[in-house]
Amino acid sequence: MIFFSCGKGSAQNTIETIGDVALYASPAIVLSVSLIEKDKKGLIIYAKGAALNAAVTLVLKEIVKKERPNGEDFKSFPSGHTSGTFQGAAFLQKRYGWKYGIPAYALATYTGFSRIHAKKHFVEDVAVGAVIGILSSSIFTKKKLIPNSTFYFDKKGKDFYLSYSYQF
Repeated sequence: MIFFSCGKGSAQNTIETIGDVALYASPAIVLSVSLIEKDKKGLIIYAKGAALNAAVTLVLKEIVKKERPNGEDFKSFPSGHTSGTFQGAAFLQKRYGWKYGIPAYALATYTGFSRIHAKKHFVEDVAVGAVIGILSSSIFTKKKLIPNSTFYFDKKGKDFYLSYSYQF
């Protein structure tokens, strides 16, 4: 449960908290949409993209060792929150279309903004995180095909059966 306070600096904390929640909400949203769409294969595809995204992001953080704007540590580049939420958004958009993609990209964009606003990242950290997330998802994700026509052929004894159906 998340509580928001109304004291000094609460707007800063609220913006940052919403960005943090979005990071964890993104996989939950992907799971929910994949279940709604009855797409177990999509979950495997998403997991592959998420694993690649996490690996690239974490390796770059260790190699680059860029200091955060707030001086907290040297893990500013790239933004993991942003790469994670953009990876989820790219998956939803590419797999299921813009009806899921638009809200997911809006959430991912807000997450990137929240990281800059909270002085956890510079603009370039967030921009590169978004690119990593989108690319890591794009490597594995294909649009889900919705079968709307079927062709069936069968032979029983001396009889042949031919069937065609179209769903619209």
